[in-house]
Amino acid sequence: MAAGGALCGSREGSAGLWNWNQTWYTNTPRFTWCFERTVVAWIPCAYLWICFPFYYLYLQHKTKGYIRMSHVFKAKMVLGFILVILCFSNVFFILWEISQGIPRAPAFFISPAVVGITMILAVFLTQAERMKGIQSSGILLIYWLLSFMAAVVMFSSKVQHALERGFLEDHFHHVTTYLYVSLVLGELVLFCLVDHPPFFSKAVNSPNQCPEASTSFLSKITYWWFSGLVWKGCQRSLKVDDLWPVRKEDSSEEIVSWAERVWKKCHSRTQQKVGSATFKKGQKSETGIAEAEETEVLLQSEHSQSRPLLKAFWSMFGTYFLLSTVCLVICDVFLFSIPKLLSLFLEFIEDQEAPSWHGYFYAFTMFLLACLQTLFEQRYMYMCLVLGLRLKTAVTGLVYRKILVMSSASRKAATVGEIVNLVSVDVQKLMDLIIYFNGTWLAPIRIIICFVFLWQLLGPSALTSIAVFLFLLPLNFMITKKRSQFQETQMKHKDERAKLTNAILSDIKVIKLYGWEKTFTEKVLGIRKQELQALKRSQILFSASLASFHSSTFLTAFVMFAVYTLVDNTHVLDAQKAFVSLTLINILNSAHSFLPFSINAAVQAKVSLKRLAAFLNLEELNPESSSRNTSDCVQASITIRNGTFCWSKETSPCLRRIDLTVPQGSLLAVVGQVGAGKSSLLSALLGELEKMDGCMIMKDTAAYVPQQAWIQNASVEDNILFGKEMNETWFNRVIDACALQPDLESFPAGRKSEIGEKGINISGGQKQRVNLARAVYQKASIYLLDDPLSAVDAHVGQHIFEHVLGPNGLLKDKQTRVLVTHTINILPQVDNIVFLVDGTISEIGSYQELLQRNGAFAEFLHSHITAEEQAGTGFPALGDTKGTITSRSGLSQRKLFSDNLVRSSAMGRETIPASQDSTTAAATKGRLMKEEKTQHSRVNTSIYAAYLKATGLPLCVYTILLFTCQQAVSFSRGYWLSMWTDDPVHNRTQQHTELRVGVFGALGVIQALGRFASTAAVLLGGVLASHKLFLQLLRNVARSPMVFFEQTPIGNLLNRFSREMDAIDSVIPDKLKSLLGFLFNLLEIYLVIIVATPRAAMAIVPLTVLYAAFQHFYVITSCQLRRIEAASRSPIYSHISETFQGSSVIRAHKAQERFILKSNFLVDENQRICFPGAVADRWLATNLEFLSNGIVLFAALFAAVGRTHLSPGTAGFSISYALQMPSPTKPCCHC
Repeated sequence: MAAGGALCGSREGSAGLWNWNQTWYTNTPRFTWCFERTVVAWIPCAYLWICFPFYYLYLQHKTKGYIRMSHVFKAKMVLGFILVILCFSNVFFILWEISQGIPRAPAFFISPAVVGITMILAVFLTQAERMKGIQSSGILLIYWLLSFMAAVVMFSSKVQHALERGFLEDHFHHVTTYLYVSLVLGELVLFCLVDHPPFFSKAVNSPNQCPEASTSFLSKITYWWFSGLVWKGCQRSLKVDDLWPVRKEDSSEEIVSWAERVWKKCHSRTQQKVGSATFKKGQKSETGIAEAEETEVLLQSEHSQSRPLLKAFWSMFGTYFLLSTVCLVICDVFLFSIPKLLSLFLEFIEDQEAPSWHGYFYAFTMFLLACLQTLFEQRYMYMCLVLGLRLKTAVTGLVYRKILVMSSASRKAATVGEIVNLVSVDVQKLMDLIIYFNGTWLAPIRIIICFVFLWQLLGPSALTSIAVFLFLLPLNFMITKKRSQFQETQMKHKDERAKLTNAILSDIKVIKLYGWEKTFTEKVLGIRKQELQALKRSQILFSASLASFHSSTFLTAFVMFAVYTLVDNTHVLDAQKAFVSLTLINILNSAHSFLPFSINAAVQAKVSLKRLAAFLNLEELNPESSSRNTSDCVQASITIRNGTFCWSKETSPCLRRIDLTVPQGSLLAVVGQVGAGKSSLLSALLGELEKMDGCMIMKDTAAYVPQQAWIQNASVEDNILFGKEMNETWFNRVIDACALQPDLESFPAGRKSEIGEKGINISGGQKQRVNLARAVYQKASIYLLDDPLSAVDAHVGQHIFEHVLGPNGLLKDKQTRVLVTHTINILPQVDNIVFLVDGTISEIGSYQELLQRNGAFAEFLHSHITAEEQAGTGFPALGDTKGTITSRSGLSQRKLFSDNLVRSSAMGRETIPASQDSTTAAATKGRLMKEEKTQHSRVNTSIYAAYLKATGLPLCVYTILLFTCQQAVSFSRGYWLSMWTDDPVHNRTQQHTELRVGVFGALGVIQALGRFASTAAVLLGGVLASHKLFLQLLRNVARSPMVFFEQTPIGNLLNRFSREMDAIDSVIPDKLKSLLGFLFNLLEIYLVIIVATPRAAMAIVPLTVLYAAFQHFYVITSCQLRRIEAASRSPIYSHISETFQGSSVIRAHKAQERFILKSNFLVDENQRICFPGAVADRWLATNLEFLSNGIVLFAALFAAVGRTHLSPGTAGFSISYALQMPSPTKPCCHC
């Protein structure tokens, strides 16, 4: 006060800095003149000066180009300069008054000077933002909002002063104040607008770019920029092209390259530390210290294997995560402020003499804090989801790049399924951790704060809630443990069923040929029956667990209120204590339930992180194992000197003392018994093996044909081109030489015909010929061919040798060919032969030379010829080759594909209009795999009807009745509590306390039993529906014709029997239970508010209409996004699987970069859909919570208006229930 008097002077500031009677205890509140001139005026200034250094530093590091001077910017600057002039004109006018002898307090000229200097800073930041390309400023918008609020306070004070003393008494300050308010309002409006896009921006300028970057700050924090896509989704079916491309900062190109740099840096540091530690341990062991210390180093290294990966992720995303954590902490501050305000509001209701504006003030403040809590909570969720998507991109990119450099030993340690799990299941665990991690430390703090507040309300009685938790903890632990056992049993049967289903679908041709459908169907149903038995028991325990959890609020309140009132008769349970305690108990239970989820998420993420780190630390191929030389001075194409190779460092050598020189343009045949090392030799040439000794040089490019043909799920043309440009002449020559022309003529769309997954729709010989054609088309210098003739008929093999591999084939000109073969008929036509025995070169030379030596090769040849003569096999005469190929291969393939065409026609395949481009028509006609059909808009009502029909009408009616009864009991319990708190107090005690406690407890127990029964009815009904739907699905699939299985990928069918059936088993019943629970809860809250304040119905009706509208728009768009996103996941997993199986071919053709680009594209396409889906959830949650906050506001306002005939208990009953509005609305909105 002394400081206020010195600053404001004794005359003008006679009331001092603060005066309760003038500001609070009055019907016409007003701040003191000193407070207005100092605190109110300086709050915006303090805010901007505090933010300035951090924001300016941010601007220096965040350049988005610059914005040309627009009309909006010019208007901002003009108003800013006018405000600066206005502030300093006040300063000069005060100084002039002082020079004239008029006494003025220092605050008269200090305050406008501070405000004027801050205005200059605001103008400077406006210019700086323009130069850095900031289209909408949140920092300055908040500053102008605070300035406007301060100006309104001063404006109202001036108006009151003018009404009391007249306008002419101090006309200069009156005019400047009115001008100041108008100009600040103008600036506030201008800063709500968006400026033009910046020039020279590094961001990709796309006509369909994400609108978030070019929208206003208010639109960003409320997610209204997403409304355009929501509206588009309601008008028509969404397609991928309707969605925005991935933002540059979220793209795989940026994220994965960054992740690679950081991971290599962290990984190399760890390797250096482990290496130095091992070296020191080795020195100690030399001096006699036990080897146990070395083991300790290795164990420590293995234990900390995931630490470098965690450091890498933290260095990439740590700062962004900390910013999101700040949002969550601020959200919690507002969360705990609301119960305090509720307490003050109930005090106001009880105090009939309090000024009426107190109630309105509390109501609007409660609304404002609830809205701020919503904004910060949704911003936290948004940042976590964006961070999760970036993490998913980084992990998928790292895993994919690892696949391309894995050594042979590493490929044995990891399967395709495990790798797919890394980028699907394990990544999801890490994404969950981002959201739940803060609960591990924030939930205990919330619990402690709740206990502190409850102690203030109820004293030591608050500690009895600990007893409730100690009682429920072992109960829930026992239920969870028993349920986990049933879940393990269920998962065991589910795995058995999935394994059997996979086997059935893989061998469906054989099963249908022998008519075994019924037998295998019964086997699957037998396993399914055991699975559903375990699921049924698990769901009953889950119902008990949910009932105990939802009853914990009642139990805690019941024990606390009973102990508080029964221990001491003078303890009165009034509305403030009861309903504020209930609000705090809800927060307490939320934190208590959030903690186990957080801990579980952390544990699961730790396991996933270890799995991911273990995969990324697998052994990689040594680039020094193979040397590529493009110099012309090297005459030989392949040179190996004393080469010793092994599959991994831990295994013995598979090739020893290899000395080999292959001249350029020669044809070298590699022969030997099975297991002699022929394929290993080609792998060594490709650099796939670990080189232990010697040197190896390969000249120029290489092409590789593996023994097991690797086929992509693409057209025949794309498989052969393999990324090269189309050369029509060369392509046709390759097709003819590889004996593929008759096949292409019989294919539905020729070269545009699609080959199914792993070549499911073509024969083994066709696979190998496509494989060979791909290699031949590349025009490489060296061809490594691993027995390509083994999978084709003898006459076809002779044709391929004559036209491709042999002396007169396509590869005769300067192409070096290394051919592993068991076909001895062609050996006389090769240049040299290498004969391998047990991983060593036994003999090398021409065919005639080796025969003359009469060594191991001659013996092998003699035994092989004898075996062929007995089997009656061998190549036909060369002259018969061409005609035989046409008659045998062409006829069989024509028959195969003509059958397919007949079946396709029977299924009603669409024809291609003649007006379409012939290439497009051919490609469409040749598609074998049918794309999965997705329903647009929301789910059809008939789908819900089918599910309810499977559940059974009597059970549905029984469930609705149970929910109605338990919600009616819940309403009665709350109403009874409000009557209890309104009981009159006589001699500092309430009457009939024991009755009140008993009835309150009985109603709570009845509600808990009703909740258990209603939940169990829904979940068990789901089990019944699941049984019927699975039976129908299995029978329909088993009875489908073979063409259905040829056109439907096995992955789609397995998805129906696994993931989607799991959704019917567990997810849909759980969602249905949540929907019914929250719907009845919502109706109860509406009923409570209307009973307490009937006039609130005028607000509830339009707000409910808006609720339904937002939910309607959201469901239509969100369902489409989810379906598109689900369809975009499969190509990623398929591409990973293809790459893993064909990595040696990809490396041999040096196609890694192209496949990485395709992986980036597929991941970005998936993220392109995931991002709008995540924003859609935030859009809905923000809007619904704002509407919920509006209901709280109107409930409080009408309670304040009618407080003369409204008891505190009824008001507390109404508002405390209204505060629960945000939580039930969010889970109601599902597809």
